[in-house]
Amino acid sequence: MAKKEIITIAGTNGGGKSSTAKKLALQLGFKHFSSGDFMRQIAKENNMTLEELAEIAEKEDWVDKKLDSYVKKVGLGKKAVIDSRLAFYFIPNSFKVYLDLDPKIAAQRMLNDMKNNLARHLENQGEIESIEKMAEKSAKRLASERKRYFDLYGIKDHKDKKNFDLVIDTSKNNLEQVVAIVISEYRKWIEKK
Repeated sequence: MAKKEIITIAGTNGGGKSSTAKKLALQLGFKHFSSGDFMRQIAKENNMTLEELAEIAEKEDWVDKKLDSYVKKVGLGKKAVIDSRLAFYFIPNSFKVYLDLDPKIAAQRMLNDMKNNLARHLENQGEIESIEKMAEKSAKRLASERKRYFDLYGIKDHKDKKNFDLVIDTSKNNLEQVVAIVISEYRKWIEKK
């Protein structure tokens, strides 16, 4: 299978997937895609909030299947960066990156982002939560995703680092460093035949 000029970014909630993907796309001149944006689009099409859509996704598989069809379409192209939990699975010949982060640090980052990002604040219905509640919410989301991904695709653990070409701890590297590491390793990967 030929390597694709596609970088897939997965990782822990709050690990910096979207920020990294946007900056990578900009620096490489690639298109940027986000499964979070795809989810917002599905919610809007169905006149519901993200939280309502997530609740439906736990009971009905059409949400994940529609989201995953968007990801698969990205995989048909080239020169793209996509932040998505399962893009590594749907685009196996991409350069697969996992951004790792301690759950407590991740919860703090998500809480800060929610306070500073009006769209995310509104998505969470205006609730500013504690770090503990944010970590709990993130763990619940992870458990839901793990079950859904296993039920739909037989994926035992979408966070298994063996699925990825590169794993970066984002607590030890700032955004610019993460982007530089990904670009450097991607170029080495793409040059290997």
